[in-house]
Amino acid sequence: MDAALDTVSRNRLRWKCRRGLLELDLVLERYLKKNPDDASLAPLLELPDNDLWDIIAGRSDEYDRRFEETVVRLRAVTLAPLYRAA
Repeated sequence: MDAALDTVSRNRLRWKCRRGLLELDLVLERYLKKNPDDASLAPLLELPDNDLWDIIAGRSDEYDRRFEETVVRLRAVTLAPLYRAA
């Protein structure tokens, strides 16, 4: 992970995480709660929603291997239950 992002960069990253697919919104929101300063996420956010979801969901391995660590962390968030029983 890179050095901590400044407030403006962190806010830009959060804005880019707002997607058209609810599934992506949920996963990216959870991811940023655990990794708020992960600038390595930004290049992946340039992908179209469906391509990004296929990568995160594990249906596709067609991405730049420089982002392997980030993809592994994203997939771990995806596998965690989205809702906890009360």
